[in-house]
Parts: sequence; structure tokens; C-alpha cells
Amino acid sequence: MPSFHNGAVEIAYLDEGEGDPIVLVHGFASSKNVNWVYPTWVSDLRKDGRRVIALDNRGHGDSAKLYDSAAYEIATMASDVIALLDHLEIERADIMGYSLGSRMTAILAREQPQRLRSAILGGIGIGLIEGGGPGENVAIALEAPSLEDVTDPVGRTFRAFADQTRSDRRALAACLRGSRRLMTTEEAAGIGVPVLIAVGTKDEIAGSAAALGKIIPGSEVLDIPNRDHMRAVGDKVYKVGVTDFLSRRQ
Repeated sequence: MPSFHNGAVEIAYLDEGEGDPIVLVHGFASSKNVNWVYPTWVSDLRKDGRRVIALDNRGHGDSAKLYDSAAYEIATMASDVIALLDHLEIERADIMGYSLGSRMTAILAREQPQRLRSAILGGIGIGLIEGGGPGENVAIALEAPSLEDVTDPVGRTFRAFADQTRSDRRALAACLRGSRRLMTTEEAAGIGVPVLIAVGTKDEIAGSAAALGKIIPGSEVLDIPNRDHMRAVGDKVYKVGVTDFLSRRQ
């Protein structure tokens, strides 16, 4: 698996296919494989004639594990995506995030729009601005001796997911505590690149997609029917909607 360094931090990535580049940024406690390879996003986007690039966020997958929460400030995490584009000598790309990856993508869309052809914000709605994502209860759950010691329902969900993906739970707890900064309404309203917001209709973590859509100028909203935060990722409606959105970005 190829990797590069952003400063002292080693970041693992994949780079497959040919065509217009799209960078995929996974969610909290996930990885490029769990979020994008196994649900066939990578292969489907390649079949659509795209160059597909996906990284393991710092603290996740095959990338470096860091235990200082300051290393996971959301803009710092987002800088890994730009460093990857620089490493691959890609000037502009579509970027699709999911959940935490969408928070990172939104920062880039706001701060470095010249590098984004478009931004796809999966698994995040008004929670981008008003919270709603995993909190300290999840960090505590990740640090608990075992899943049996966790009583908080949201904490149990994320702890079970972290155990399933064999993640470094201490690194994830540091990431969660360091990446909490929310975007302000004014910052979100300043996003000027084409944006698609895609959220499951049963997603209680992301917050309302429609509410965020009213704030980001010209954004499109895609409802993923009857899917919650964990089950929306590989949904066919999501994939068809993204393919359509990308086809209109020529």
C-alpha cells in the first residue's frame, strides 16, 4: 500500500483508475477499505471512468497513530488531503467525504476552493454547524476495558464498530477529542464550490441535510431513504446520486 508523509505523519492511500480524479475521505473509526473499498465505491467510480484516490486518515487504518488530541484538529486533518493532492501532483479534484471526512471536506471547500472541483458531503447535515456527532461519551466508550463495560448506546455503537475494524482505540479517542471544532454558519455560507449533501433519512447523527442545504449556496440535497448513519454508506441511491452529480460537473 503506498504512503507519503505530511510533515512527520505517514499517510497511507490508494490510487486506482484513470480519468478525472476524485478523493475519498472516510469517516471516524473507519478506513479507506471499510468506507470505500468494501462497499464497492472504488470499483464503481473506476467503472464510471474516474481516477479514485482514498486515504486512511491519521489515526486510522494503515496511517500513523497519534495520541495527542492536538494532532487531530480538523484543519490539520484536512491538510493531509491537500498534501496528498500535492504528492500526486493533482491540481484540482472532486472530494467526497463521509461524516468526519465530510467535516474535513467542508473545511477544504471553504479554505481552499481552488483545489476542489466539487465537494460531496456524505453523512453530515446541520451537524456540521450545530454538533450532533459523537461526543465525549464515545471517547469514554473507546477507552473502556471492553464493550461489556459500555452502557451508553451511542458509545456502544462506535465501540463495537472500532472493535470490528480492529482500530487503535486510544488513537481514535484522541482524534475524537481533537476534531470537534464545528463550522460556523458564516463559514458554511461562504462555501462557493458545487456541493452535494447526502444523508440517510434515518440518520440521527448527521442532522438535517435540508437545513444545511439552506445555508450552503447552490447546494443540492440527496435523501438516502430508510438508511441510518452506518447503513447509508453503500446504498444504491447514494451511488446513483453521486454519479449523476459528478456527471454534471464537467
